[in-house]
Parts: sequence; structure tokens; C-alpha cells
Amino acid sequence: MDPSLELPDKVRRKAASLGDLGRAWLANLPRYIAEVEHRWAIKVGQPARRGTEAFVAEARTMDGQDVVLKIVIPGIDPTRQELRTLRAAMGRGYAKLIRADDTENTMLLERLGAQLHELGLPADRQIEMICATLQEAWMPLPKGQTFTTGAERATELAEIIGSSWNALGKPCSERTIDVALTYAERRRRAFDPAQSVLVHGDAHQWNTLSAPGSTTGFKFIDPDGAFAERAFDLAIPMREWGNVMPNGDPLHLGRDRCRLLAEFTGVEEQPIWEWSVIQCVSNGLLLNQIGFAEPAAVEFAMADVWAAGSL
Repeated sequence: MDPSLELPDKVRRKAASLGDLGRAWLANLPRYIAEVEHRWAIKVGQPARRGTEAFVAEARTMDGQDVVLKIVIPGIDPTRQELRTLRAAMGRGYAKLIRADDTENTMLLERLGAQLHELGLPADRQIEMICATLQEAWMPLPKGQTFTTGAERATELAEIIGSSWNALGKPCSERTIDVALTYAERRRRAFDPAQSVLVHGDAHQWNTLSAPGSTTGFKFIDPDGAFAERAFDLAIPMREWGNVMPNGDPLHLGRDRCRLLAEFTGVEEQPIWEWSVIQCVSNGLLLNQIGFAEPAAVEFAMADVWAAGSL
């Protein structure tokens, strides 16, 4: 390992926030990377700047294959949902998992190309590509395995909404909170294993990378992994509008995007809409909590309009 490697500040801060476990991981990381280089016969390059919850770096195998090394911070994914999702996919819709150390939550992955958001495509075309890649990636629950369910995710998001709104100064309307919590309970009750698939959980344009030669031309990275209805995944591109309010009527824009997502996937609009309100509110609260006020404000503004104009 190159001793000049500099870990992204976000990764350092995330690890440090986890206390002794995170600090020990930081202290041991250079030695562990060197060990992985030797054990897997790879040469690790500089860390990627996009990392937040893991050490991520481009690497090369001794036979010249370009790959990516990912070492997840301990405690971030204790049940290895990301690793298990990638292993089950076998490269279908996701970056191919080449090698893994389950104990250390370390992965050697296929190196993909540019992020979808870097390609300059119109928003509707980006939505089409995400939907096509999701349809490639969605799969049945792997036999003998358990993942967080859609019902559990609805409960978790409701808890975030219920516990954070007052503490953060009521950044969106009380009506929006009420609607979001109503929708979360509705989605919790609607969970049906027979209608659920292994979803990505965070399928947006930054996690969708160019993959020439694949069925859709794109593959996903960084899955959260969950066993949920398809609408859960479609709420992620619904909530992504950037750091400033988009031009036009937010209600009209939201309904158009929801309709587009439904058309591309065959999923009903109502559950997409409900998960989208839940996602906008919960994600806005999380962004607000870590200091990203501008994108949080967009999330809240969209949620306020969507909650008031519910389908």
C-alpha cells in the first residue's frame, strides 16, 4: 500500500463517530490494506473521494484486471446485506463480486465506468435507465437468507420521522409529518412476501454506473439490500431533485415522475407516491441533521406539496 494514501474526511469522521471500534479500524486500516494486497495479489491505488461509510479505492490485480476494493467500516452493515446482495446477483444488475472476506466485510468488485449523473442525459432518460437496471437487478429472496423487510423499513423510517421532526425545529409542516407517518403505517401493513423482491434500497443516479456490455448498459453499486415491494426502490429516484428547487410546479413534476416510474416498471403509482413522501421527509431530516441544509430544504418543500396533493 502507498503510505501517502489519504482517507476521505467523511470516512474518517464516520469511523470516529462510532467510538473505540471506529478509531481502532482507522488505526489498523493501513496494515489491513497491505494484508489484503498480499493475500489477494492486488495493488491498491488512491481512495475514491466518494466514500462515506467505507474505504473505497481502485486497484489492479497482478494479471492486469482493473477492480475496486471496498472495506466497510465495522458496525455499518453488521448483517452484510450489501455483500450478500452482490453475491446473490452474480453480476446481474450489480457490479460483479470477485472476492470477499465476510468477517471483515471486505469486497473486491468489478470496476465500472462513469456515474449516470455525469453523462449529461435528460432527467427522463436517467429515470428510464434506473428503471431498466432495477428490473434487471430485482430478484427473489435468496434461499435460506433473511433481509430487512419492507415492513421493517417502514417502521424504521417512521421512527426517524417521529423522533427527529421536533428536535430539528419542525423543518416541514405538521400535516406532512402526519401524512408521512400514515403512509409508513400503510406500507408496513401492505408488506407481502409474495409480492416482494430483493431491492437495492438506494438506486439513484450516483449509484448507477456505466457498464458497457451489460444488458442495460448500466449496473448498480452500494446496495443497502432489503426484501420489499418494488415501489420501495422507485421512491429513491422520485426524491432526487438536487440542491435547488426544480423549475415548475412541484406537484405536477412529482406526479409526472411518478407516472413515468410506473410506466417504465409496471408498478402501481400509489405505493410509489406513498414511499416517496416517506423518503423525502426521512431523507430531508437526515440531511438536515448532518448539516446539508440546501438539499434538505428541497426534500421538505417537495414533501410539503406532495403530502398536500396526495394521490
